[in-house]
Amino acid sequence: MTENTTQPELRTFDVATLAHLQGWTGRTDTLSDQITAAPVRGLSAMLDRDDPAPLPGMALPPLWHWLYFLPQPSQSELGPDGHARRGGFLPPVPLPRRMWAGGRLHWTLGNPLRVGDAVQRTSRIESVMHKPGRTGDLLFVQVGHAVHNALGLALLEEHDIVYRAAARPGEPAPPPVPAEPGAAWQRQVCPDDVLLFRYSALTFNGHRIHYDRQYVTGVEGYPGLVVHGPLIATLLVDLLRRQLPNAFVKSFDFKAVRPTFDLQPFRLNGQPSPDGKSVRLWAQDHEGWLTMQATAELA
Repeated sequence: MTENTTQPELRTFDVATLAHLQGWTGRTDTLSDQITAAPVRGLSAMLDRDDPAPLPGMALPPLWHWLYFLPQPSQSELGPDGHARRGGFLPPVPLPRRMWAGGRLHWTLGNPLRVGDAVQRTSRIESVMHKPGRTGDLLFVQVGHAVHNALGLALLEEHDIVYRAAARPGEPAPPPVPAEPGAAWQRQVCPDDVLLFRYSALTFNGHRIHYDRQYVTGVEGYPGLVVHGPLIATLLVDLLRRQLPNAFVKSFDFKAVRPTFDLQPFRLNGQPSPDGKSVRLWAQDHEGWLTMQATAELA
């Protein structure tokens, strides 16, 4: 019997449309910024940390570089979801729902980003891939970032973006995955709308799914405000920092598994490896379903 190797039929993307979007592969963009103190103070307050005042030369905690290199499109350039209209650096994907699905980060040992640094980030579209999902088309865009300061390369990052079709009435949710029980470290977070608003403000994130309840429930079909994936990742690393304040995180990989909403508290979990060289981290919702999984490698 001959194996059927035919690719699944494209429903939203014909061959020409997909080829057009894949033409964005290889595009680059460079931004310059400065690691200023005010965003550091803001995120420290939002995370309920008792940190000293950020002074020039202080190392930036892992993932806090997400406070910088922020896209700042004009108000007239925004799309209906609050993001910039598509077709600039990112490809103009004709799917309405967009989410940060995960990423991989590697920090240069001995060259952390520091308060006061003048920094530059070069970004590149690494790939644009279509996959037929159970309930419609999915398009995955992988973006690579290289961040430099005066001493050279400080951080490499790969950022996964997934685009999905709009929700349909009665559409079944993907089957959930139970979270692992019995973590060594645990912390509960109450993701109210004030927390989500403050993180959106700190990251200049206009995406309406995080603050506009009427939009997120009526247009995108979610039951409540969506907790930012980068916020959950930041909270997982913050859990590690609270337990191991002197550890140096040399790499961090994370993957969003299931959306988290502001309707109920969620829990952060951490389990260090027996040799102390890595930590498994994960988040779970109030029903015990896995929502994000991550691994931090320590120097």
